[in-house]
Amino acid sequence: MSREDGVVLDDVDRRIIAELQVDGRRPYTQIAPSVGLSEGAVRQRVQRLVDAGVMQIVAVTDPRVLGFGRQAMIGLKVEGDTRLVADALAAMPEVEYVVLTAGATDVLAEVVVEDDERLIDLLNEKIRKLAGVRETETTIYLRIHKETYQWGRS
Repeated sequence: MSREDGVVLDDVDRRIIAELQVDGRRPYTQIAPSVGLSEGAVRQRVQRLVDAGVMQIVAVTDPRVLGFGRQAMIGLKVEGDTRLVADALAAMPEVEYVVLTAGATDVLAEVVVEDDERLIDLLNEKIRKLAGVRETETTIYLRIHKETYQWGRS
């Protein structure tokens, strides 16, 4: 499989990714035997995958534990170039996820804020003031029922 930027993943790359999806802290010395490579070769492949933007190795936190009690998905209807609105949203620290869409909305943005007052401020003072934003629809998360980061695993 190849991506738009020309990165091609082979079966070994996919197995390395699967190993790290289970535990991103797993030592290369443990991954190497399971994929049939040396520790150094695994290290090089992981670095190539990170440098190419295929994956990131990060700590996934629970926003509520860190004091961010409100998560929401905001759908935006946009006039003009949706990419400009998406870029402006992506620059906001409260915005965790931005996608251009086809359908009822033009852009979706997932946000994480401390509380409802911060959400109101974000909507009124930042998002709705962006050039081209015609309409927003906010869906507040009551509870995340499933969240996974194991795409592409067999």
